Amino acid sequence: MNLDQMSAAPAIDFEMIFRHAPVGMCISVNRVIQSCNEAVSAMFGYAHGALDGQSFQVLYPTIDEFLRTGDRIIPVMNARGVYSDERIMRRANGELFWCHVSGRAIDARDPLGAGVWTFEDVSEKRPVTAELTPREREIAAFLVEGKTSKVIARETGLSPRTVEMHRAKLMRKFAAATSSELVHKLMGVNR
Repeated sequence: MNLDQMSAAPAIDFEMIFRHAPVGMCISVNRVIQSCNEAVSAMFGYAHGALDGQSFQVLYPTIDEFLRTGDRIIPVMNARGVYSDERIMRRANGELFWCHVSGRAIDARDPLGAGVWTFEDVSEKRPVTAELTPREREIAAFLVEGKTSKVIARETGLSPRTVEMHRAKLMRKFAAATSSELVHKLMGVNR
């Protein structure tokens, strides 16, 4: 390829790349979806474009989980500029699934303002196998991150004893004998 051929390359069409990216992507402002790609629509079971203008709340199992996650995102975004976790989300048909979510604010001074978010369905390697309460889903997400009861208590505003109570309920629901076994089961790792 000569220099003339290289300089004649077509301009990159970023909208086309966004729309067809193999990972779910969306652009949001104040936790309202401005635009999402086909991968997000398919992952969550919505027609393409149906999520545009919708609050992220429609993707959460409950409004409380939506609100608590927003509260958790702000200090992390303020400190690091990016946020990432794995959490249980809800498809249009009501099915719950584990999802890896990452995001970055366009303006670091406004963590929930304009931002770019990615979503990856990890349910194939980590299925939701037990009926969990919203608080149990929240505690499970923290346990998967490797956080201790004291850290979870601090980040959720609960007492360590309450966190331990939820951990014990999760252990019963997942038939786990140890905390380590519970985490492995939450992560979908067969031992």
